[in-house]
Amino acid sequence: MKTKAVYPGTFDPITLGHLDVIRRGVKLFDGLVIAVAANPSKKPLFGISERKKMVEQSVKGIKGIRVEVFDGLLVDFVKREKAKVIIRGLREMSDFPLEFQQALVNRKMAPDIETVFVMTNEAHFYLSSSLVKEIAMYGRGLKDFVPKPVEKALKEKYSRTGRK
Repeated sequence: MKTKAVYPGTFDPITLGHLDVIRRGVKLFDGLVIAVAANPSKKPLFGISERKKMVEQSVKGIKGIRVEVFDGLLVDFVKREKAKVIIRGLREMSDFPLEFQQALVNRKMAPDIETVFVMTNEAHFYLSSSLVKEIAMYGRGLKDFVPKPVEKALKEKYSRTGRK
């Protein structure tokens, strides 16, 4: 039996930490859908189509991956995709309470969908999209934090907003 997984996130923007989880997740399952969440409540820097494009460019060459956009409840998207697993990346202990709560709520709504937590590599333990955006805003280098297409997009975005 083939098992498909969904790795959801806002990906505003995608980081090397996200890519680490993706590379390991694709080895664990027969197919991996990266689900870019619209999530307007987070007030993303990049629009949904920009984020999807950056994810697609960043995962180019990794087999077994598809990138989709979704809006609404994650479990509804997972069911539409006929997936059985949600992958969530954990960086540190402070991530766990919220991730655990979300996993329990998802299980209550969809008992047939499992959540699998993947610890990020220690090289990316400290990394977050918020931190990356702050570094970019001040014009510092990003090669150790994000894929090249994301670095380019961040530089362009902040040059248009009048920051460095």
